[in-house]
Amino acid sequence: MPRETTAFSLSLPAPPPGGSLYRWLYGELRAAILDGRLLPGARLPATRDLAAAYRLSRATIVTAFDQLKSEGYVEGRSGSGTYVSEVLPEHLLDVRGPHQEARLPHRRIALSAYARRLQPFRASAARPLRAFRAHQPALDLFPTHLWAQVAARRLRRVSAGLLAGGEALGYRPLREAVAAYLNSSRGVQCAAEQVLIVSGAQEALDRTARILLNPGESVWMEEPGYLRADVVFRALGARVHRVPIDAEGLALESGRKRWSAPRLVYVTPGHQFPLGVTMSLRRRLALLEWARLAGTLIFEDDYDSEYRYSGRPIPAMQGLDRSGVVIFAGSFSAVLFPALRLGYLVVPPEMVDIFAAAASVSTHHPPLLEQAVLCDFITEGHFARHIRRMREIYAERLAVLLESAKEKLSGALEISSVEAGLQTAGWLKGGIRAERIAEQAAEHKVEVVPLSRYVSGRSRLNGLILGFAAVDPRELRRGVEELAGILGQHRR
Repeated sequence: MPRETTAFSLSLPAPPPGGSLYRWLYGELRAAILDGRLLPGARLPATRDLAAAYRLSRATIVTAFDQLKSEGYVEGRSGSGTYVSEVLPEHLLDVRGPHQEARLPHRRIALSAYARRLQPFRASAARPLRAFRAHQPALDLFPTHLWAQVAARRLRRVSAGLLAGGEALGYRPLREAVAAYLNSSRGVQCAAEQVLIVSGAQEALDRTARILLNPGESVWMEEPGYLRADVVFRALGARVHRVPIDAEGLALESGRKRWSAPRLVYVTPGHQFPLGVTMSLRRRLALLEWARLAGTLIFEDDYDSEYRYSGRPIPAMQGLDRSGVVIFAGSFSAVLFPALRLGYLVVPPEMVDIFAAAASVSTHHPPLLEQAVLCDFITEGHFARHIRRMREIYAERLAVLLESAKEKLSGALEISSVEAGLQTAGWLKGGIRAERIAEQAAEHKVEVVPLSRYVSGRSRLNGLILGFAAVDPRELRRGVEELAGILGQHRR
């Protein structure tokens, strides 16, 4: 039995005065189809009948019908008329409401072993700055106008060669500028040929791990330590061993007693993440000699050591290396601003070609124009001046935090007097739980991170990470006041 069709019986509102009649008719018919007032397979009236009912020209109606046909809402049948399509565009695109059943089943996609080992990571949305935001520089004090001037000048004189792309190692003038800076300011011993420009310290770590590690091989890293390094190693199938931190840095002897020599050791000797310990010279030399004898490589993450507030700068471990066992990495994101996804790797000369080959099959190189702008910013002296200025400001903010904490938090939270970096650790007293304090602090718009979150398993560390670099003195004092009130409640 043929499907019953209907002559057009919908009552449409009067056309708007002065508006497009064809757009009005198209919109009303489309709405009737989507609302279900015109069902799939329903026949629309003849154009002459519709013209008579609404006093429209046939040309207007034909134009509206043609638009609906082109979008798939109606179809013409030769000698029969125009009908509502059986399958609407919305069904094909699967844009139904959240509670409607999907028409097409989702196919399960087989993932690689690497993909199955990955841990989902979602960056948090931008939030208002407040005490004690950690791992962030003072973005409001970055000289954005100066950066814009340098960028505009570079763009005005950009060459065709720069637009064409560059070598996998990165923009040569920037590599030369980075090598000069590292040699003079960080005690690194390198030539520009050993410097690779990457999109940041995370890419530097990922590329190094992919080049050096096979599934099942072991890595040592610090405990507590940088968990996103742990994610990189585990995604590649490496066995991660967490070595404790003592007053001198990575407890080498503790690791040697428990495990055999690893393929790679990941350390943050300039300013241990997250405790802030600076690895002693004695421990650095011992680690280098052990790595040389064991055939182990060291990944030195120098993530924020530019900001040192007391004592003489301690040279990078790479500068002490005479055996080519250290791969050195740093980033401009924490020093300048996070959106600048540029960093660097310094590798032993014999490894340059393989690192370049790895870059050529992935990112090839970070955006060259940004590399050129950063190069100008460094060579014109702006980078060094910014570092000096921010070092003074951060030292003042650290002093405010320590002074306020001594006055308001004494006996409840002992804050470490760090010598470098953007944040410090505070140790809770009297059995107060760090996780509970962090939850209550968030209710008072104060950010603190429990140290236990930087530990791979169960942790006995009962402390908090407090950032000071990004927060002005007034907000630091407010944060201390709020924290003092919360801790006071737990001490009663």
